[in-house]
Amino acid sequence: MNKAPTRLKSNKGFAFVAVYLVISVLLIFAAVFVNQSVSQNNTANIFKRQVAALNAADAGLDHAIVWLRAQGAPPIGNFTNPWGSTQNLNGSYNVVITDLGFVGGSATIRRYEVISAGTSGNMSRVLRNYVQVDNYARYIWYTDRETFNGTNVWFWSQDHLNGPTHTNGHYNIYGNPIFDGEARSVDDYIRYYNNGNNVNLSEISNSPYDLPVFNSGFIFGADQSTMPSTALSLRAAASSSGIYLTGNSTVVLNSNGTMNVTNPNKNPPWNNQNMALPANGALFVNNGNLTISGTLNGRLTVGAKYNVNIPNNIVYASDPAADPNSDDTLGIISERDIVIPGAGPTNLEINAVIMALNTSFYLQNWSSGPAKGTLDIYGGIIQKDRGPVGTFNASTGQKLSGYSKNYSYDPRLVTSPPPFMPTTGDYLTLSWEEN
Repeated sequence: MNKAPTRLKSNKGFAFVAVYLVISVLLIFAAVFVNQSVSQNNTANIFKRQVAALNAADAGLDHAIVWLRAQGAPPIGNFTNPWGSTQNLNGSYNVVITDLGFVGGSATIRRYEVISAGTSGNMSRVLRNYVQVDNYARYIWYTDRETFNGTNVWFWSQDHLNGPTHTNGHYNIYGNPIFDGEARSVDDYIRYYNNGNNVNLSEISNSPYDLPVFNSGFIFGADQSTMPSTALSLRAAASSSGIYLTGNSTVVLNSNGTMNVTNPNKNPPWNNQNMALPANGALFVNNGNLTISGTLNGRLTVGAKYNVNIPNNIVYASDPAADPNSDDTLGIISERDIVIPGAGPTNLEINAVIMALNTSFYLQNWSSGPAKGTLDIYGGIIQKDRGPVGTFNASTGQKLSGYSKNYSYDPRLVTSPPPFMPTTGDYLTLSWEEN
């Protein structure tokens, strides 16, 4: 009779221990939960400040580009926060702009290193940007308008362009041309031949016979840029320390790094006068046409106040596609037209950046001459109005006259354009990285 109370006491003690253990476990879980919550909150705050610092640094890079654009001429020298205040909603940033000078032997293309350190609270992020003055040589194809004398000129199935293209108007498409580089249009539509309507790219399925291939995408509503009407920097360079000619002139380029120049207005007249390329790479013909052909060994930009005629091949002595160390680079600028004579070769190769400021690059007798072979361009074509180099049968898609086109991009031209190529007034981002 004395054992029953002992068992009851024992049970009460066990219950007390069990409750204590449960409470202890709950307290441990609560402590862990609180600790995790505090840790997660701290992690979230750190991440938030890191993102804010990154956004601030990115805003600093943007501010630098806006400031560079506003300077007119590319500024010379190094600058730290030249606009003053560095605060924004994300935090603050400190920007250093370092002038790296002219690039690739150019006298018009400057490059800059931009370093932006963004700060939010105790967090900092540092971004580095390399930018340079933008120039037209970086395009394989650029036009102000895709028309010639008010008539649409079309990309068609035998056209292949493997570099960046831009028009301040809209593209006209027949069949299945291929664009390997990014294509940009200031307008918000593409004109397709077979349905006769202006069709957005999203509605391309409504145009079963016109199916262009844009392997690197298409941008509508791109920013417009204005082409210059004169080659001012080339003119100045040629007259100061290059070669400045007056009246009709002929230049034949030689693979040994020289050229033969004919100009009857020289005293005495030059008749196939052999000479070195101009030391600064600038040649300009005032009040006359320029005819050019041959093999270039070196860096050169030629121009003319009137037309530039290309009667035969222009190639590089060292093929850049096969020789990565090749620095052969040619610019051809006309303040009027660049013309392939109708009696030109069946197949024509031009290694150069071609720029017709007023108005076009075209084949003479393009609509009535015989069907030729292929026009191979290694470089780029920049022109105010798009010039034709042949015609095709709209019913069959067969070539009727002129050339088929094979235009290949020279990637060296982004960082090493020909001397004195005109600039767009904007800046091109070459790289973006975080330190």
